[in-house]
Amino acid sequence: MRVLVVEDFEILARAVRSGLRREGMAVDVAPDGDDALARLAATRYDVVVLDRDLPGTHGDDVCRRIVATCPASRVLMLTASSTVRDRVDGLGLGADDYLTKPFDFAELVARVRALARRPTALVPPVLEHGDLTLDPGRRVASRAGRRLDLSPKELALLECLLAAAGRPVPAEELLERVWDEAADPFTTAVKTTVRRLRAKLGDPPVVHTVREGGYRIGEH
Repeated sequence: MRVLVVEDFEILARAVRSGLRREGMAVDVAPDGDDALARLAATRYDVVVLDRDLPGTHGDDVCRRIVATCPASRVLMLTASSTVRDRVDGLGLGADDYLTKPFDFAELVARVRALARRPTALVPPVLEHGDLTLDPGRRVASRAGRRLDLSPKELALLECLLAAAGRPVPAEELLERVWDEAADPFTTAVKTTVRRLRAKLGDPPVVHTVREGGYRIGEH
């Protein structure tokens, strides 16, 4: 999934970014509200981890803009205040969830994953194609009943392809959804990861190359 962390405290922002990347997520960081809005205008994020007390454009205003212009993005609002009134106000702005500082990182990860599984369109909790299944919540994939030993990037790539339900997914889209802004746009990361994924999925082949169209699960 693609996550935007909006946090002006640099040490915390770097720690959250590093931790979420270790969990297999593609993560960008914005230090203030203005930068966050610019990034949101250019990139679709699954989840925005949003500090409420931001310099410049306040987190409340950023949240309102996300709700108005990025309905597919879920908002996890962070704040140092733990009062019920503040939580109610934050959720009233349109935030999908609310977490007070200091927080346990495992809880942050769980909440981000839960929000990412709450899509705008109805998507089955387990993605399937033939004998291939993927449970995004548990991060478990199997084929013909055999559990697959996939890396976080391979799991994320497989999730993107299965969720596309046969639609060809361009390499550029996969790079944007599975990696993040740190990825070189000329990198061979997509091709290399697809090759490793194919080898682990085994035969018969299930990931197919579409000429000038990227990759898809299934031949048709």
